[in-house]
Amino acid sequence: MPRHVALFRGINVGGRNRLAMADLRQLFESLGHTEVVTLIQSGNVVFGGRPSAGRIDAAVAARFGIETFVVLRRGDELARVLEANPFDGADPSKLHVGFLPAAPSARAVAVLEPDPFLPEAFAVCGREVYLHLPHGMARTRLPAYLDRRLGARATIRNWNTVTKLAEVAAD
Repeated sequence: MPRHVALFRGINVGGRNRLAMADLRQLFESLGHTEVVTLIQSGNVVFGGRPSAGRIDAAVAARFGIETFVVLRRGDELARVLEANPFDGADPSKLHVGFLPAAPSARAVAVLEPDPFLPEAFAVCGREVYLHLPHGMARTRLPAYLDRRLGARATIRNWNTVTKLAEVAAD
């Protein structure tokens, strides 16, 4: 059975939704998942077993009182995300990937306006939004704009984290 990656939105960000990764790991194990590994404090879990985003979200809310959402990807899907990088050659420290629960409509993507955000850039590829943020993530308004326009909230990871998660999920 393939390994999966759970990417939570809003865990341990800005002092809110505090959740120890050891507790999150125990929750996944209590749900019957195997080989559970957490990475970084922002809610990244690599695990074996049959995933269910709804079941995981409900368990986090019930046990920890945290209303968040999780986006799931298989390990091989993360490897393809890395291979499909539309900003090949860009400084990896300036790259991020937003993971969406579902692919946005072609119409929503077609009406996106990149020019107001230059030199920042983005590319929507299926269920992922690639972000090139030359000035970093801290002050950009681009993710909020994309959430509104695409009609779905993404959970964003930097390139280094995506790379590490793909490596762990491939083991």
